[in-house]
Amino acid sequence: MDNSISKSFTFSSLIKFTIPSIIMMVFMSLYTIVDGVFVSRFVNTDALSAVNIVYPFINIVIAVGVMLGSGSSALIAKKLGEGRDKEARENFTLVVLVGILLGVAIALLGYIFSKDIISILGGNESLYQYCMDYFLASLIFIPAFIVSLIFQFLTITAGKPKVGLILTLVGGFANIILDYVFIVLMNMGIGGAAYATGIGVLIPSTLGIIYFCKKRGNLYFVKPKFDLSVILKSCSNGSSEMVTNLSTGVTTLLFNLAMMEYLGSDGVAAITIVLYGQFLITSAYIGFSSGVAPIISYNYGDENIDELKKIIKYSLIFILVSSISLFVISLIGAGSIVGIFADKGSNVFEIGYKGFMLFSTSFLVTGINIFASAKFTAFSNGKVSATISFLRTFVFTVLGIIILPKFLGVDGIWLSVAVAEFITMTISIAYIRKYKDIYGYGASLKPICSK
Repeated sequence: MDNSISKSFTFSSLIKFTIPSIIMMVFMSLYTIVDGVFVSRFVNTDALSAVNIVYPFINIVIAVGVMLGSGSSALIAKKLGEGRDKEARENFTLVVLVGILLGVAIALLGYIFSKDIISILGGNESLYQYCMDYFLASLIFIPAFIVSLIFQFLTITAGKPKVGLILTLVGGFANIILDYVFIVLMNMGIGGAAYATGIGVLIPSTLGIIYFCKKRGNLYFVKPKFDLSVILKSCSNGSSEMVTNLSTGVTTLLFNLAMMEYLGSDGVAAITIVLYGQFLITSAYIGFSSGVAPIISYNYGDENIDELKKIIKYSLIFILVSSISLFVISLIGAGSIVGIFADKGSNVFEIGYKGFMLFSTSFLVTGINIFASAKFTAFSNGKVSATISFLRTFVFTVLGIIILPKFLGVDGIWLSVAVAEFITMTISIAYIRKYKDIYGYGASLKPICSK
């Protein structure tokens, strides 16, 4: 058993195994957050608003990378569990190549239609140049973005989560250092933030390619065999994660438009700050879920039902405890978090602080919804996984943004995500119960779901 996802886990060893992927995802989210801190502090809050206006396009790029990474991860891990190692390596190589090609295509389309894209995203006259500077600089690194995201998932599938963590840490520290160099020392403005982030993902994607060129463990690059069904299955299986990121892009756009209507550019800056907080929290759950998913897929492929039940049970316990802890921490630290981006006493700070206190109620149930979606992806049930993600990140959130402000004003905008998460939780639990006997994890869920 040379692949660590094949071993038997205790609660502590499972958490230990997922810690690298949690740190990896959290640190990846810090790329954007660090950009926001430097931009707001050393350029201005209008530039911070511009970063958030461009972000829905970046979400499309993230969606492609996460879709390929998460979808192929379940497919490849299942084949490893079935002993089909050669086929798994061919699929792995093919997915990385497809990711690079899609990145190039998206970058070219983005460049050709750059003016139209900025206009659609809401880049008005006062913010247009900021948006364009950040957008054009980001386009150069889109292939690297996609490849680095694919490696985040597949290093875990390869049983090498620490490798993925090291790659992400190297890129992250480079991003932070270059933010300071480009924005503060070289005065490159918002474009400097984009270059810093781009180089921060180019480094780990390049190092990842070098690493997998050598025969290490079960997964490494081989001569790829083109199989359209593998790509389609990966896309289908990872569709829920793609839906999550695409929906995040759309809802970010709607948040920006709603805040612009109610509170102007200060409102957009404030929602940007609060969404950074959400991004950090959700990335932790995505990291945990992506760390557990290959283990679920492997044991499902290996038909090891006892281990499968145990992994599901441990995961739910971890999520329940961490959800309460993160909610309490967010309430206590709201002022400090908002204060990183905006001076205390400023209008942006006051709007952001009140908003964060309301928004943070969503953290109580976000984890269970993210895990439920990832779990069904791990079982290659992309339909259920995508349904949960689509309802959570798009349907219920959009309805909340449209309906709640009519009754609650600005508070309704802040509460829209919390309402969406709580409604989705009931659906997630229903799906977990419905499929418990089909996938064989039912016995371990009874005492948890009954509480």
